[in-house]
Amino acid sequence: MNSVIRAGRAAAALLFVAVVAVLPVLATALPARADTVSDLVIEDTAGALYLPQLRPAIEKISFHQPTKVVIFTRAGRQSDDLNEEVLRFARSRHPEWITADGQKWADGLFVFALDTTGRHVGTYFGEDRKISLEEQKAIQEDTKSLFRQAQWTDGTIEGVRSAASRIARPWYLAPATLWTGGILGGGALVGGGVWAGIRANNRRKFTEAFDAGDRAYASVALQLQETALNASTIPDTSAYGARVLERWHTLEEQLRETTMLRDKLAALTPKQRSVSASVSEAVRFQEVAETLDGLDDAIADSNALLNLNSSWREAWRNQSAGLAEELSEVDRMLSGNQTGAGLESAAALRAHAAGALERLSGLEAGLDDRSVTPDAALDALKTEREQMATLLQQHAEAVIAANTRSEREAQLMREKIDAASTSRPDTRHYNGSIVDIAFPRVPIISVVNFGSGIDAGQHAVDSARSAASSSSSSSSTGYGSSGGSFSGSGSSSSF
Repeated sequence: MNSVIRAGRAAAALLFVAVVAVLPVLATALPARADTVSDLVIEDTAGALYLPQLRPAIEKISFHQPTKVVIFTRAGRQSDDLNEEVLRFARSRHPEWITADGQKWADGLFVFALDTTGRHVGTYFGEDRKISLEEQKAIQEDTKSLFRQAQWTDGTIEGVRSAASRIARPWYLAPATLWTGGILGGGALVGGGVWAGIRANNRRKFTEAFDAGDRAYASVALQLQETALNASTIPDTSAYGARVLERWHTLEEQLRETTMLRDKLAALTPKQRSVSASVSEAVRFQEVAETLDGLDDAIADSNALLNLNSSWREAWRNQSAGLAEELSEVDRMLSGNQTGAGLESAAALRAHAAGALERLSGLEAGLDDRSVTPDAALDALKTEREQMATLLQQHAEAVIAANTRSEREAQLMREKIDAASTSRPDTRHYNGSIVDIAFPRVPIISVVNFGSGIDAGQHAVDSARSAASSSSSSSSTGYGSSGGSFSGSGSSSSF
């Protein structure tokens, strides 16, 4: 036993000496800078990104040096060369992204490119911001699990965040340096660095969730008296009014519980906010606060619409705009997706969407001349969403049947479609919906994500057939036949 203790003490002493030896080296290093994005340009030609989420998230990301961030999306083909397409777009639309001699990407620039239908992701760098090909691969790999689920906005944010951690990174933060320090310090420094990184990431997630929840909470608290006034005049003879009032009667109790949770989270120290359990609590606070914020919006719209008071038109458009937007996307989705464009299910979907848009317009006219009651109009919204969900599901099954050769392929494609169709948070599109409060199980429609899911499913099946398991890790450099002598730093890969 004494020999074991002596051995342990000796190892501890050796570890201490090693750590002390490496500290002077690290002490000479300047602290890493934390510069925000110097300029942000978003060219979402694919129409795939949710800008209210994307822009603030990117603007909060810290770089080691001031960096201009460009985000470019397109909807191309799998056979396209993304490097060539990015350069072509830059030359025609943004020559300022290229050096004066036309040979490189401009200094201080980082370009993140995404082809949603061609299934490619690319990263491009000014000469003073360029990094190794391996680092470029790492950035691209960090996005792919999200992109394979058609989570275009989240994947793009993750790609820029990954790039920010690598571009102009000080030598003492490089993995090789940390690894050497880990060897010298018996692994203690590396372990401490990894742990510190995890804790810092948790604090960031906590702050983002808490701040978003706090904004929603403040909105509910400030409007509570107005919400109470609106609720007092909602007719309980309406089926929708009665259901909304049921939720209203629980709002104050839920608000009290949310206030207690908020106060608890606000009092946490930075150390406590670094714990994953605290992050989960902050996310729960955000979800509850945003749900309550949607409820008070629905109460205001219920009062206006069910009583057909002076602001009923605005309330109706609040309630119908989300569905109208989805219906308007159907034709574009089907036209841009050749996998199932010619199927009978596609024709049925297109015809129903066109008819539904006309019916929505007719409902507003009916409310105006009182030939349609508010309850009947809301019933129609509910029915249209249910029918759209059924038709989308039927189209998905028809596409799967037409493009797969086995049950395994069918299941693979079905999983991709389901993952993409459910990837958009409910609150983004239907928060404040009277129909959703009255009937919480009415399907949430996202036509864009549905189309992306079909693309992802077809790509997954094609990849499985060709056994191209290594395609996601291989990178393409160079700028194709049209690139000429251009030699800017950058690469792309498939997902």
